[in-house]
Amino acid sequence: MRNCYLSRNYKGVDGAGNKAKTDIERIMEENGYVNVGLRQTRYTNTILAFLVTLAGVLKLPFSLRKGDRLVLQYPLKKYFTFVCRMAHWKGVKVIVVIHDLGSFRRKKLTVEQEIRRLSHADYIIAHNTRMKQWLLDNECRVPLGDLEIFDYLSETNASPHTAPSHPYRVVYAGALNPRKNTFLYEVGTYIHSYQFNLYGNGFELDKAKGKEFFHCKGFVRSDELIATVEGDFGLVWDGFSVDACTGDFGEYLKYNNPHKTSLYIRCELPVIIWEQAALADFVRANGIGLCVSSLAELDAVLSSVTPEQYVAMKQRTAEISRRLSQGYYIQKALSEVVF
Repeated sequence: MRNCYLSRNYKGVDGAGNKAKTDIERIMEENGYVNVGLRQTRYTNTILAFLVTLAGVLKLPFSLRKGDRLVLQYPLKKYFTFVCRMAHWKGVKVIVVIHDLGSFRRKKLTVEQEIRRLSHADYIIAHNTRMKQWLLDNECRVPLGDLEIFDYLSETNASPHTAPSHPYRVVYAGALNPRKNTFLYEVGTYIHSYQFNLYGNGFELDKAKGKEFFHCKGFVRSDELIATVEGDFGLVWDGFSVDACTGDFGEYLKYNNPHKTSLYIRCELPVIIWEQAALADFVRANGIGLCVSSLAELDAVLSSVTPEQYVAMKQRTAEISRRLSQGYYIQKALSEVVF
């Protein structure tokens, strides 16, 4: 029996989704998994990218052997069902690692269509126990495991431990366009004793309330951010409101593992997260941050964090960061697969 995976073309890895997938491929390769497609490519030309991925999919049935186990990263767009059927035809079991559910944020599929598609797998690794329960509630009959959190490989490491600053600096990184991050323009109303350091493009400072509390650092590549980030906490929040994570992006946090969380942990920043987010369970269980119901209360919450409490959170965050850098969580999830 061989452990196998299907590589494909990724249109660059600056986007969180592709970074997570290429990291998992690298971890599998380093652990002896066999690529049964073509080698990984990163062409940005749409036609070339399509042709390369298609060629890898067509090669797959000729590369698999009876008794193999094949790991697929989902979604695999139009090829997923075909690849599963080819694998089963060859006597191969299919393990699926979910990255995104099309029936949630993008509404590309109905829930019924998604469950039907996923039913072609022999085992599914969901993001977390909340997503696992959602699949069960929607009548997914495939055996289920969960990842807990996405690993995050990087050639760089966080700078040596430093004491917290006063006031605390909260980092928010990503695409800062108002459509996805409307809350950033309102949260300044509630800030009295901390600052925001924003990493990314698209934030219109003049439109923000309490703009004196915001410092725009511009876009910094993730490897560089890990080594140079200026901050004490990393914020995981989405949507329109400071009072809850709302809209499609916010609702998805109840089931999704944002890759941004893993980036903050690799920066060794304790995490501030919405208490209803799925990853809030992980943050609480590991003591690596703060879970809040509303950003309106964040000022008071941060004011109550003592330097000693912060240092303890930071040390625990550094330990989880080490695990993420070694591919601990995907290796653990794959080791627990039972058909």
